[in-house]
Amino acid sequence: MKVVMVLALAGIAVGAVAATDAPRPYLADVPKAELIHVLPPPPASGSAEEEADRRIFRETRALEGSPRWQLATHDVTDDRFTTFACAMGMKLDRQSAPALARVFDRMGGVDLVASVKSAYQRRRPYLDVPGPICEPKTAHLAGNGDYPSGHTTAGWSTALVLAELMPDRATAILRRGRVYGESRYLCGAHSKSAVEAGYLAGSAMVALLHASPDFAPDMLAARRELKDLRSKAPSSDPARCTLENESSRNARPNRAAGNRGR
Repeated sequence: MKVVMVLALAGIAVGAVAATDAPRPYLADVPKAELIHVLPPPPASGSAEEEADRRIFRETRALEGSPRWQLATHDVTDDRFTTFACAMGMKLDRQSAPALARVFDRMGGVDLVASVKSAYQRRRPYLDVPGPICEPKTAHLAGNGDYPSGHTTAGWSTALVLAELMPDRATAILRRGRVYGESRYLCGAHSKSAVEAGYLAGSAMVALLHASPDFAPDMLAARRELKDLRSKAPSSDPARCTLENESSRNARPNRAAGNRGR
C-alpha cells in the first residue's frame, strides 16, 4: 500500500499524491538562498511599527462574521485551484489540470520560510492581544512563528506563477494574490508586517524557481494545458467570485465595522 502525503506550503494544500510519486522540488536544484538576509527584520518590541500591527489586529476583530471574514476563513484551507478559480475564470483541479498540478507540487519553499520563522520566533498577534481569529487557535499555530507569513508566501508566489501562465488574466490573478495575503492579518493569524514580508518572500521564491532547469519546460506544458482548458473547463462559482471581488475593494483595516466613514 502506498503511503499518501499532502504537499503543502504553510497550509495551502495542493492535493494528495503518493509519496513514492512525489516530484522533486524545483528548489532542490537551486543554490540555497537565505531569506533572513533578504527580508527586513520584524518590528522591534515597543516600536511604532509593532504598535501599528497591534492596532490593526484590534480594529480588524470587528470583521468577525462578515463576508470578508468568511473569505479569510476559506483562505486558511482552500487549495490553489479553488483559491484562484475566479481569477483564472475557470474551475480546475489536479485531475483536469495535471501539468499545472505538477508545477504547484514542485514549487515547495516551506523550508525557506521556516528558517526565518525559527530565527525570529515572533509571537502571533492573538497571543498578546485578545480577540477572535478565523481559524482554530491550536498549539501548532501558536508554536509556528508569525514572521513571515507562510500562507502569504505561498499565495503570492502562486499568483506570480499563474500570472506568467495566463498574462491576459494577470490583473485578476495578482489582485487575488494580494487579497489572499490580506486575509492572513484580517483573520488575525498574522500581523500585517508578517504579511508584507510574505509578499517579498514569495517574490524571492519565484525568482529562484526560474533558476531550476525543470521549471521552464513544466511551465510550458502548463501554459499549453491552460490554453486548451479555457474552452472546456467549467466556470467558477458566481457567488464566490462576487465575494472575492467585493473583498478586493474592501479589505483595508479602516473599512472594519466601527471605522467606516473615517
